[in-house]
Amino acid sequence: MAASWYIRNWLSHHITAARAIHTQSVLPGTTSAALEIIRTQPSQYIVASLVGRKFILTPRDLLTVPHIKDVDVGDVLVLKDIHEVGSRDYTLRGAPLIPPGRVKVEATVVEHTKGAMEVVFKKKRRKGYQKTIKNKHPYTRLRIGPIQFADNS
Repeated sequence: MAASWYIRNWLSHHITAARAIHTQSVLPGTTSAALEIIRTQPSQYIVASLVGRKFILTPRDLLTVPHIKDVDVGDVLVLKDIHEVGSRDYTLRGAPLIPPGRVKVEATVVEHTKGAMEVVFKKKRRKGYQKTIKNKHPYTRLRIGPIQFADNS
């Protein structure tokens, strides 16, 4: 019983000291400095609006959205409405959007497809009325490209 208390006590002192060392970070003073820090991080993400909804996206994601008209397979779309860009340690939020010149993300149209068959059965009792409605919703699949930051040199 006493041994476990000593181990817990030792662990709590050493883990909190390590945690305190790890959480010491320098906050960037400008937006350009924040973007430079995010660029050096190993993994980044963005929050972007596409077809009226917000999505959390990382490079190489495959995104399925409701059908986008007037685009063909292989077309490249530029995501303009970027709300947030970040990494594991840092996040930069726009108010409400990050200016388009700062961050650029492209999405390539991979395919146009349809979802699963949806069956709706309608019936009115004692009238002999029965109706089956079948529908497949169209979707567009996009491959997200790399997150490119503007050079401020």
